[in-house]
Amino acid sequence: MAAAILLSACTSDSLAAQYRAGSNKNYIAGDGSVTEITSANRLAPVDFTGTLESGATTTPADYRGRVLVLNFWYAGCAPCRAEAPDLQSLWTKYQDQGVSFLGVNIRDQLSTATGFATTYGITYPSVIDADTGSMQLAFSGTVAPNAVPTTIVLDTKGRVSARILGRIPDPGVLDALIKTALEPDK
Repeated sequence: MAAAILLSACTSDSLAAQYRAGSNKNYIAGDGSVTEITSANRLAPVDFTGTLESGATTTPADYRGRVLVLNFWYAGCAPCRAEAPDLQSLWTKYQDQGVSFLGVNIRDQLSTATGFATTYGITYPSVIDADTGSMQLAFSGTVAPNAVPTTIVLDTKGRVSARILGRIPDPGVLDALIKTALEPDK
C-alpha cells in the first residue's frame, strides 16, 4: 500500500511530468550520455569530504571496498524527480551486495533535501553541498558533474568507473554500470 502511494506521488509530480513530456520548458539537462572508463584507464581514487543530512562527515574511507553510486541532484530538478524511483529501486537491490549510494544535493538546504527524500521514499543519505560545492569540486578534475542530474559510479578502489550526464536513460543502464564496477580488475 505504501509503495503504491509513493509511486502515485511520483507520477503526479508536475515538474517530473513536464520533463517526461520532453518540452524542455524551464529546464536544461544533460542528454543521458554515458561515459564508461575501463579499469586500465581509470585515474586515481577521488578524494572528497562532505557533510551528510545527519550532520556527520563522509569521506572515501566510508566506502572503501564498496562500489559507490553518487547522484548529483536538487529538489526542483524535474529529471531528478523523474529518476528518483529508479535510484531508490537500485539502492534497494544492491545495498547488501557491496554497493553504497550517496546523493549530493547541490542547491538545497537541509529541510528541502530531507523533504524530497521523504516525498520520493529515498532511504540512502545525501551530502548537502549547496554552501561549499566541495563534492562538485572534488570530481571536477576527473569527470565533472556538468549537468543535473549526474550520476557517477566509483569502483571498489574509489576510482571513477562511469558517469551518466543527465537523467539515467534506463535503470538497466545504471544496473549494468554497477555490475561492471563490482567486477575485479582483470
